[in-house]
Amino acid sequence: MDISGLISELITLVIMAFALGMDAFSVGLGMGLVRLRFRQIFYIGVIIGLFHIWMPLLGMFIGKLLSDKLGMLATYGGGVLLLILGIQMIYSSFKRDEEPFIKPVGWGLIIFALSVSLDSFSVGLSLGIFGARTFLTIMIFGVVSMLLTWLGLLLGRRVQGWLGSYSEALGGSILLAFGIKLLFQL
Repeated sequence: MDISGLISELITLVIMAFALGMDAFSVGLGMGLVRLRFRQIFYIGVIIGLFHIWMPLLGMFIGKLLSDKLGMLATYGGGVLLLILGIQMIYSSFKRDEEPFIKPVGWGLIIFALSVSLDSFSVGLSLGIFGARTFLTIMIFGVVSMLLTWLGLLLGRRVQGWLGSYSEALGGSILLAFGIKLLFQL
């Protein structure tokens, strides 16, 4: 792969990581309204970053297995999966109910990290089907989601969370666009 292809892949992965991290950002905004200490904010960001590494890694591994077995059908499936994820994120951004708050410690933090990184598994599945670079992908996903989580938590301390649903809709729109691009690129 030439340097322009590598740069193109890097830009694509950063944009996808940003889209996936918007869920953690929006939830972090709401969670940041509760007075958390900076040490807690740091810890929450690291845990979410780790989940955004392991979940797409697992998805990419399974995606590579599917790619070898199913060929073009798996490619179409990956594009459709991104479409579904994007639509689901956009839909959930408009359907905001007051949910019971789970404290971001212990099992509550694990549940929180898992809930905001499940979409990373599915995207990892799609990327595994398309043969993305594994180490580069998971590191970008982990770092970007960790930074967006920290940003959301810190901003949540300052604002009233009005941006939360819009950021999730933006993330869903980006995934939707990538799904459409992959389907029509074939």
